[in-house]
Amino acid sequence: MKLIIFVTDDAHADASVDALVEQGFRVTRLATTGGFLRRGNTTLLVGVEDNQVERAQELVKRAAPGTLAITMDLERYERL
Repeated sequence: MKLIIFVTDDAHADASVDALVEQGFRVTRLATTGGFLRRGNTTLLVGVEDNQVERAQELVKRAAPGTLAITMDLERYERL
């Protein structure tokens, strides 16, 4: 299992979420601020199986070019 963190600009966030959800991915959306000009960003958290990483990244790349993607291994997780 992997956790992908996408950081995109607010203008492309809706298109990214829509593209992911249409393909069956579950997305958590967070409003974030950062960068030199303190512009608004949106951070998307997407949990995926190992074989889905490239598909999720490709969907976001098409919807929001220039998005930062960070992929992390999830060795353990619990539903509380």
